[in-house]
Amino acid sequence: MGKVALTAVSLYVIVLLRAGGTFAVGRLAAAGARRSRFAARISSAKFQRAERAIQRWGAPVVAVSFLTVGFQTAANFLAGSMRMPLPRYLPALFVGGAAWALLYATVGLGIFEVLTRLFAERTALGVSAVAVLVLAACGAVVVRRRRAAPSPGDDLAG
Repeated sequence: MGKVALTAVSLYVIVLLRAGGTFAVGRLAAAGARRSRFAARISSAKFQRAERAIQRWGAPVVAVSFLTVGFQTAANFLAGSMRMPLPRYLPALFVGGAAWALLYATVGLGIFEVLTRLFAERTALGVSAVAVLVLAACGAVVVRRRRAAPSPGDDLAG
């Protein structure tokens, strides 16, 4: 079995277990919430409409969530907590999980191989590339924090 195929199968098993587990945790959390003081809020008409919409139309969202970064876990948890029926959830899990596994097995292995060659053949260039990436990430964090921080004049205007 080729390296890509073995990696894809391994990642597929991992994503099925991880996403399916997240769905199950969402189901358990919803069951607990329905027995708690939040039961009245969860049984409201607005919440029931949202739950029906997710049960009916949530499968494409779950499938596409596997191609995003940072939304996959939330989509699976919400599908579980909103009690998406398994006949709708499982196909979305299988298709989305397969797309995720193939993407990471091909692109991920390709990037790993390029970095391995870069470090093996031109170590200084590899270290420089990593340093530039780390500095760029740090710069992005600093810029976002500065934009999010209130300016000194904001307190006086309120």
